Amino acid sequence: QVQLVESGGGLVQPGGSLRLSCASSKSLSSIHLMNWYRQAPGKERELVGSIAGTTAAYRDPVRGRFTISKDIAANTLLLEMTNLKTEDTATYYCNAYDSGSYWWGQGTQVNVSS
Repeated sequence: QVQLVESGGGLVQPGGSLRLSCASSKSLSSIHLMNWYRQAPGKERELVGSIAGTTAAYRDPVRGRFTISKDIAANTLLLEMTNLKTEDTATYYCNAYDSGSYWWGQGTQVNVSS
């Protein structure tokens, strides 16, 4: 079982930056695949990006603006978000694939508004 706890959400103006964290109960070195998802009001949950080992990939709406990384020592997955847009407003979730199951955090809210 993997427990995930997201933090770092909040209110930011368009063009601003925010860093989300996802603390894991299991060492990130032993989790092969981790993802960030988001869900905007009235919309389905969508994948933001993934990281396997040290290789990250991103969906088109965030590519070039968001960066996924790992703080191995802290067992924490990070999502650096820059040049935020109003359409980035959503609840952000981290996700881990481990031992044949997907594990989810409770989410953290990001609001981009002037």
